[in-house]
Amino acid sequence: MNDQQLLRYSRHILLPEIGIEGQDRLLASHALIVGAGGLGSPAAMYLAASGVGTLTLCDGDSVDLTNLQRQIAHRTSAIGEPKVRSAQHTLADLNPEIRIVAVAERADEALLSELVAQTDVVLDCSDNFATRYALNRACLRHRKPLVSGAATRFDGQVTVFDARHADSPCYSCLYPEHGESEETRCAVMGVFAPLVGMIGSLQAAEALKLLLGAGESLRGKLLLMDALHMGVRTVKLARDAACPACGRT
Repeated sequence: MNDQQLLRYSRHILLPEIGIEGQDRLLASHALIVGAGGLGSPAAMYLAASGVGTLTLCDGDSVDLTNLQRQIAHRTSAIGEPKVRSAQHTLADLNPEIRIVAVAERADEALLSELVAQTDVVLDCSDNFATRYALNRACLRHRKPLVSGAATRFDGQVTVFDARHADSPCYSCLYPEHGESEETRCAVMGVFAPLVGMIGSLQAAEALKLLLGAGESLRGKLLLMDALHMGVRTVKLARDAACPACGRT
């Protein structure tokens, strides 16, 4: 690190769990964020500010006026612009020393597999089950840790699926792909603006800990947040031996 970097990241370096060695590790790391909306915005901004050396943003949507109530990486002037380009400008202004790769397309299975293979940690900030299941399969295939977040109305959740550990459940263990999970979209259900900031920030925290090898992750645990009554609880998750996605991996 040069003198400017030592100053920029000084508050991280002061933490014995991070220090200079940990910060160097972050600078050499690569994170993939799928979804540049409500969750992806704060997650990407904290990872960028923290000095994760390469961030890949993948999202096929463009900025809409209705996004600005909660998607803090975007500005009114960016309406109509691809979200990943808008976020790229914001992140580059926040930390010009990192590399930001913008993938302005809705990721299919093949693209997700290609992107996941290149990264150290993956953040699922998407808003639909098809992408979540495909991303889960890609992370299982390449044995990459997956930080999953979701938020709707006043309720949010965060967990970590880490295929590097034999006992780790996967997304399909929690939500079976052919189960009866109901798709809930912000456009229909609404979402409390600060909630996505809290969940996205928690995703960033989990991703940073995984990259640093520090602390204890949410692997095997599901953190549930009720922002209306400000309640937080954690429930244990177990791997499903019969899960078609990870049961045989």
